[in-house]
Amino acid sequence: MPVKRTSGKAKTKRVLGQPHKQSKMFRAGLYARVSTLDQQTLPLQMRAMREYATKRGWTIAMQVKEVGSGAIAREQRQELIDAARRREIDVVLVWRLDRWGRSLMDLVTTLQELSDLNIGFMSLTEALDLTTSTGRAMAGMLAVFAAFERDILRERVRAGLAHARQRGIRLGRPATAAIKTAEVRKLFRQGISKAAIARQLRIGRTSVRRILTAKDNR
Repeated sequence: MPVKRTSGKAKTKRVLGQPHKQSKMFRAGLYARVSTLDQQTLPLQMRAMREYATKRGWTIAMQVKEVGSGAIAREQRQELIDAARRREIDVVLVWRLDRWGRSLMDLVTTLQELSDLNIGFMSLTEALDLTTSTGRAMAGMLAVFAAFERDILRERVRAGLAHARQRGIRLGRPATAAIKTAEVRKLFRQGISKAAIARQLRIGRTSVRRILTAKDNR
């Protein structure tokens, strides 16, 4: 969906570490996301965020609306992050954390980047306000949980691989070309070109050449 930009001439202020009363100087970037089956809530999200920004005295510099499903890449969200890098906004406002982050790790990573850029972040539903010291402390807790989640996933992967090896399961990409070595050599002896062999056996030309070269080097 298109990204809506509105001009704002408010003076830029540093967000993180600034007193709460100075929030009226902020230029806000609003981000709303809904699933393809829940698009009726999009106007509600935007209306709530606009009302909140108005109450805080923020200038709405950018509004991003995105429709998607699952944990697919949030392409429109990247527009907002790019605007933050260009210092076109001072604070990001979202309806709910799960609308912004694809996962806990993704959430923490993007929040850390915004923090490094001195860009504030506010989630209405969770009342998470990274323009305050309390909000930044909550973000620190999220980082701890994200690291915990990463360690659990890594341990599960290792356990799964070890279990597969114990069962004699071959790991890695299947050697589809290698198991056709005899066929490759047979067809080549019949005068069939390497390109034709690759098409007939549905393997890459590079694999065909590698098999035949290996034979020649024996």
